[in-house]
Amino acid sequence: DVSAAFIEGAQQARELAEREGCAFALLKENSPSCGTHRIADGAFRAIRRPGQGVTAALLRAAGLRVFSEGEMDALAAALHDLDA
Repeated sequence: DVSAAFIEGAQQARELAEREGCAFALLKENSPSCGTHRIADGAFRAIRRPGQGVTAALLRAAGLRVFSEGEMDALAAALHDLDA
């Protein structure tokens, strides 16, 4: 069980994002820690299920907008809106 390490990593990512003033995060879909819409089941069987990883959840709870690599267009639009 690596849950404690995942939680610690998520907390460090949140602290870094807050310290740097990040508004957005780009994370890897299907990751058990970073999945934004789907996560791996953790058994290394290539099984995915709906859900979000601990890092994605913690960053969202901290107010960041979280995107996966499949949402690059949406992230670019959000960044463009920020500059407008």
